Amino acid sequence: MCGIVGFVGKHQAGPILLEGLSKLEYRGYDSAGIAVRNGKAPAEVVKAVGRLKNLEEKTDNGASVVGCCGIGHTRWATHGGPSQINAHPHVSGNCSGSASGPVESEVVGVHNGIIENYQELKEKLIKNGYEFYSDTDTEVAIKLVDYYYKKYQVGPIDALAKTMVRVRGSYALEVMFADHPDEIYVARKDSPMIIGIADGETYVASDVPAILNHTKNVYYIGNNEMAKLVSGKAEFYDLNGDQIEKELVEIKYTAEAAERGGFEHFMMKEIHEQPAVIRDTINSLVKKGKVDLSDVGIDDEFIKSVSNIEIVACGSAWHVGMAAQYVFEDLARIPVRVELASEFRYRKPILDKNALVIVISQSGETADTLAALREAKELGVKTLAIVNVVGSSIAREADHVLYTLAGPEISVATTKAYSCQLVASYLLALQFGLVRDLIKKKDYEHYISEIDRIPECVQKVLDDKERLQWFASKISNSKDVFFIGRGIDYAIGLEGSLKLKEVSYIHSEAYAAGELKHGTISLIENGTLVVGILGQSELYEKTMSNMLECKTRGAYLMGLTAYGNYEIEDSVDFATYIPKMDNHFIGSLAVIPLQLLGYYVSVARGLDVDKPRNLAKSVTVE
Repeated sequence: MCGIVGFVGKHQAGPILLEGLSKLEYRGYDSAGIAVRNGKAPAEVVKAVGRLKNLEEKTDNGASVVGCCGIGHTRWATHGGPSQINAHPHVSGNCSGSASGPVESEVVGVHNGIIENYQELKEKLIKNGYEFYSDTDTEVAIKLVDYYYKKYQVGPIDALAKTMVRVRGSYALEVMFADHPDEIYVARKDSPMIIGIADGETYVASDVPAILNHTKNVYYIGNNEMAKLVSGKAEFYDLNGDQIEKELVEIKYTAEAAERGGFEHFMMKEIHEQPAVIRDTINSLVKKGKVDLSDVGIDDEFIKSVSNIEIVACGSAWHVGMAAQYVFEDLARIPVRVELASEFRYRKPILDKNALVIVISQSGETADTLAALREAKELGVKTLAIVNVVGSSIAREADHVLYTLAGPEISVATTKAYSCQLVASYLLALQFGLVRDLIKKKDYEHYISEIDRIPECVQKVLDDKERLQWFASKISNSKDVFFIGRGIDYAIGLEGSLKLKEVSYIHSEAYAAGELKHGTISLIENGTLVVGILGQSELYEKTMSNMLECKTRGAYLMGLTAYGNYEIEDSVDFATYIPKMDNHFIGSLAVIPLQLLGYYVSVARGLDVDKPRNLAKSVTVE
């Protein structure tokens, strides 16, 4: 949630800050702002409500704001609604906070995260003479830094350290001090932040794409750490104020990977990247026809020691877990429970000492998932993370890490990261089954060959997408859509339903097909779209029977099944097909038409596909 950027160097900061914010707009887009310092002159603060283009117009793309040191922010509102007053940057002075122009203030800052005890801190600061102009927790944090800076007559690092000790919550904080021109100070706890160095200049951002055009060499600042940034240099400190050493890490993917590349939207680009990134993920885990988990740090003894598996995730990653549960339990005969990360720690989980907790997160920064990981580690349970971002918080804190190779994913609605996570879970389950002597060599080879077919089969589905576009335009005015399936098909339906609702704003739900008669079927009326997923051959007839129950009550039916099941056209209003594949893995193909359906319906409704309302890409607040 929210995106932050910063720059100090030889060039004008304004255009660089706006360029970085444009790469982070998927993290929040209800308002944006920048603050730029020109030597010892007061900071120039400019804010605008709405999309980033409003700020670009207000600043002539950053050119009208003079100075080589600055910070910026694109907001996803938590405390306080979208407004110019609530937009960042915030200042320590007692001003309206809304006017653009020079600000006579000791501290200016931006923040990504949530300050949980902001009300308590606000009351303390009011008693000490501070006034507040906004409804945000960020203004409280900035004024708390100012309070400690002045009260104790300390330097910026010590003032930040005292603030961090006092604040509860998560944050990535950037501040500039009037007494320290051409310097930016940052602090981090549980919210993402990277720092890049190149050509005597320094960059800071919430995510890699914001700075890739300028550098591929970055530092990952750790939890409860701070840094002083000057042109071409970063110094890192712990909470005691002691300086610590960091190593530069090279980002492997290119800036072009984070661009649309000729596609109208990132979502469609990322849908089309799936054959390549699924192949990359498979190749990273399968060597010479066998699953190789040595890079993950998992060997046969580890696998044999696991008594049961808990998969913990949020959103689409949770849907991966739902599908993986069926595969793990069938191939490895190991008990699997799939948990919503937002509920995991609050139910005070009872975990076997030999359990394995698998956490799944694209960004590796998902707040609830990170909290669940820490809960599992506190309970002394083995942990494995499936993540896409190298050096992310979850990747650093888990006992074992399996990286998917999806590359940067910009669209808020995940597609390629989901597919890579799904394939990674197949390969894990397959290796667990082999090591535990539950899969014969012949069957193992068959499963490997089927997984190896997934990229080319996904490409076949993409090559035949035009009929889905026609169908999407036909049903784009639907008010309610239901996705039904059994087993793995139900798990895929969950993801298909989420894709549709998050980008088209159509009410959509997924149900296990057998549960329709236990209440849900009462919602079916004339014209209600019901999407049936029929990828599990042994469950085909049962799911079809449930679909026909809906049809007799007026439903309009879409059927998704494998090539060869052409008799479905006698029963449904629209049919779409995917290549035949082993039942364990066919979900990787079935989800593609559902991704496309969500995309095309959103386009038909004239919506912003990549930036659906009220949503942000990486949920780094609880």
